[in-house]
Amino acid sequence: MQSADRYLIVGPSWIGDMVMAQSLFMALKNQKPDCTIDVLAPEWSLPILNRMDQVNETIPLPVAHGEFAFGLRRQIGKALRKNGYDHAIVIPRSLKAALVPWFAKARMRTGYRGEMRFGLLNDIRRLDKKVLTQTVQRYVALGLERNRHLPPETPYPKLRVDAENQQRVLQRLSLNLDKPVIGFMPGAEYGPAKQWPTSYYGKLAQQLSAVGYQIWIFGSKKDQEVTDKIKNIGGAAVTNLAGRTELVDVVDLLALCKLTVCNDSGLMHVAAAVDRPLVAIYGSSTPDYTPPLTDRAEVCYLNLECSPCFKRNCPLGHLNCLKDISVENVFEAINRIEN
Repeated sequence: MQSADRYLIVGPSWIGDMVMAQSLFMALKNQKPDCTIDVLAPEWSLPILNRMDQVNETIPLPVAHGEFAFGLRRQIGKALRKNGYDHAIVIPRSLKAALVPWFAKARMRTGYRGEMRFGLLNDIRRLDKKVLTQTVQRYVALGLERNRHLPPETPYPKLRVDAENQQRVLQRLSLNLDKPVIGFMPGAEYGPAKQWPTSYYGKLAQQLSAVGYQIWIFGSKKDQEVTDKIKNIGGAAVTNLAGRTELVDVVDLLALCKLTVCNDSGLMHVAAAVDRPLVAIYGSSTPDYTPPLTDRAEVCYLNLECSPCFKRNCPLGHLNCLKDISVENVFEAINRIEN
């Protein structure tokens, strides 16, 4: 493969995946320190991409999730021709994701075999799921030459923390650091089969407050019903921040937490990327596929006979993969990671 100095990356559409994509950006910079990396991505993700030191320019793709928007993609691609991209890497496996690099006339256009993209991509890779068992490995491998040994080394994502914004948010939300903070991320955009029971989070908050911690709960407006219930059970030591922060505010506040407790979710990857110790709880998914990308994690996963099913809702109706992970199991994991 010839030297490629300017990259156009078509990013994924989920928070966790976008954080994991930073491992690809880091790997590209490790190979070619002088390369330039531009990222085409959904508008919501641009602030978090701006926290990645490897990214030169973010290019908004203002379309709804799943929307084809052929005309808009053609317009964006043609406008990008002036950048003279040597290499485009298309992370999503859909046909529509490959349109902008093709219209931008990127010289090399790399992606995995997916929907019918022959012609749109001129460097189509076969995805060997038995070798590339983790999502992050699949992303990084797209930045390597075809004959490179796989699986690749995967550098851990590292998001930049903005100390000034951190202080602004603390003041705006009337937060203090009088007691050490444990962050809870009880949501999971994918579905209920990834969510540890709400009552368990509440009881864990009670135990942690009894030994001197305060708890900050993070999430979106969609999580407020769940986070309100946790607050009601957990009591005065719990501060419910769901729906009150922007994504970059969460980045900065998570960096202040002593540790975090989370489901397998996008915010789990954010916590890992600001180097916070974490306890990660897995239900329908598996840490073999999307592990927390940090050396400072305790994983709670039962590996039942029916796991992983990767379903949004439990197909058997019992959700034992999560219900059988007790509050005491997670409390013990917190103690292990602290010691």
